[in-house]
Amino acid sequence: MAHTELDLRARRAIEDMLDAKVPVSKIAAEIGRHRSSIYREIKRNGFEDDELQELNGYYGIVAQRKASKRRARRRKLVRLEDLRAHVVTQLKIGWTPEQIAGRLGLDGQPVRGSHETTYAYVYSREGQSQQLARHLPSRRKKRQPRYARRPRGQVFPPDRSIHERPDYVKTRETFGEWEGDLMIFERSQGTMNVASLVERKTRFAVLFRNNDRSATHFIMVLMDVMEPLPQPARKSITFDRGFEFRAWRNLKSGIGTDSWFYDPQAPWQKGSVENLNKRARRYLSRDTQLAALSNRNMKAICDRLNGTPRKCLEWRTPTEAFK
Repeated sequence: MAHTELDLRARRAIEDMLDAKVPVSKIAAEIGRHRSSIYREIKRNGFEDDELQELNGYYGIVAQRKASKRRARRRKLVRLEDLRAHVVTQLKIGWTPEQIAGRLGLDGQPVRGSHETTYAYVYSREGQSQQLARHLPSRRKKRQPRYARRPRGQVFPPDRSIHERPDYVKTRETFGEWEGDLMIFERSQGTMNVASLVERKTRFAVLFRNNDRSATHFIMVLMDVMEPLPQPARKSITFDRGFEFRAWRNLKSGIGTDSWFYDPQAPWQKGSVENLNKRARRYLSRDTQLAALSNRNMKAICDRLNGTPRKCLEWRTPTEAFK
């Protein structure tokens, strides 16, 4: 079935059903769309005002205006004949969309457009009919998604799966095998979070604040924390498949620590760190102001966790077992 844009009638129906507290899945069935399309419509075209938050919500007429404006921007080269002719001419002589966009003012064009405007036109129905893609440096007939993620099978290869991890790690026979995770807090904290690590045999816990969720930053901080330990105390760490851990290869080359990964959506495979997170939440609730937490605060929390006797250690503390 050909894709069609939502019209004002459909958007008013969505508004009425939202007001009546109808579930999104039923709204989607009622107007013949997938529920993800309805969620996306509400998020993209809803009304938001920081000063009048009580009015925030979804309004059909407002949504229609926002969609119309977005569509008009997207089709700038369809609407403006002179601009379109100039862009197409420059494409055919070998200029890139970035070069064309950067020169519009210098070339006397009264209307500006970004390189994304050109790419959108090139891969639109009109641009494809003129075979404009063959004039791009890449010459791709279809455009690759912007910011496309690499398949997780490449980021976390099968040979690093928990199923390939040595059995002695699972049975806690050896020392120096860790589990790692991130404790996430309220959205108002921004990208800040707390990394949690637990040594599987002794249940020794390490917590540290992570100010940036980028993979490179996280792994650099993790190496700084783990490097002071002797090599036998940091043989491996098992993570989940969150993209914060995608720079895992740096651990092996940097401090000689192996990495393993749990299956997606399998929290039962990381029971030790899940248990640590649950106990740490007594001191780090989701509304904790992380920016105010000093290194001394974090160490005090770790000392309390590691100084508590554990039944699984025959009532020794993790600190005693670790030493």
